[in-house]
Amino acid sequence: MHSATSLRSPALSGLVPYTPGEQAATEGLVKLNTNENPYPPSPRAIAAISAAAQQGLQLYPDPQSSGLRQAIAEFHGIAASQVFAGNGSDEVLAHAFFAFFRQARPVLMPDISYSFYKVYCGLYGIDAAMVPLNNAMRIDVAQYRAPCGGVVIANPNAPTGTGLPLAAIEQLLQQQSQCVVLVDEAYVDFGGESAIGLINSYPNLLVVHTLSKSRSLAGLRVGFAAGQRHLIEALETVKDSFNSYPLDRLALAGATAAYEDRAYFESTRAAVMQSRETLRSDLLDLGFEVLPSQANFLMVRHLGHDAASLAAGLREQRILVRHFRLPRIEQYLRISVGTPAQCAALVQACRALVMR
Repeated sequence: MHSATSLRSPALSGLVPYTPGEQAATEGLVKLNTNENPYPPSPRAIAAISAAAQQGLQLYPDPQSSGLRQAIAEFHGIAASQVFAGNGSDEVLAHAFFAFFRQARPVLMPDISYSFYKVYCGLYGIDAAMVPLNNAMRIDVAQYRAPCGGVVIANPNAPTGTGLPLAAIEQLLQQQSQCVVLVDEAYVDFGGESAIGLINSYPNLLVVHTLSKSRSLAGLRVGFAAGQRHLIEALETVKDSFNSYPLDRLALAGATAAYEDRAYFESTRAAVMQSRETLRSDLLDLGFEVLPSQANFLMVRHLGHDAASLAAGLREQRILVRHFRLPRIEQYLRISVGTPAQCAALVQACRALVMR
């Protein structure tokens, strides 16, 4: 008789799944642990989703996501044929890893970055080579010269929040011109420099975005990649071998409307950036070290207090932050930027903890 585990594919045995931040069921928590936008989506997006729910759900959605791709292309000044839309940037990243990184040589990535990258490598049997962040906790592109089957970086990086200028991205593209360089720009709208404007100059550049962060649509699951047509065609081949209809009608309607509402996007991202700088100043005043951030979160530590103890103390005061029990960052906390009121509550709670 077969055991339960013997019925599984052998490929499952070595997989270590991604662990997302806690989605607490308790009401009334100040939730600053998963980098969600503290503001709701564009009212135009909500109206578009409501309208889409009234008619057409018995029909399949557009498998090419044509309207959304056109809206994204117009915003970024590229062609719709240079855009690939998927069910959240995680799905887009997964397709990209399968399409480009299953090579004889390893894919290069930072040792401290979005941990899902290593999960994809395990899922697809891809060798990964970790490139250490420098002592300032920054990516040093000069260290990415080794022969490889691809490069993936987050810019701004996660969980550190620090970003690279476009000149550094170009240096990386030039020194690894024979493989795909994937730049994950999940947080770029909060002060970073997007590399989308470089795609026509670099056939090896793929840029990935999400609508979860700067467009407040984490619950809708929409992401996209931008690159030259040959890269987009490769992603389409993977998609159509996996799921031809990744984005449903509600997601397409809401995401398209969110991209078209530029004024709302500009106002909310400006509000987040303002709160980030105020929060940074307040935490510095409390003796925290705060890494430079171009994201909607801060990576902080306090030399006088253990990070795990601080996280536990904040939770006792009904405030959630993210603590990673990982080498090099185990004494850091990653704190999402909330509303001014949420940030003030965090600062008050931190003051009580560090002034004991």
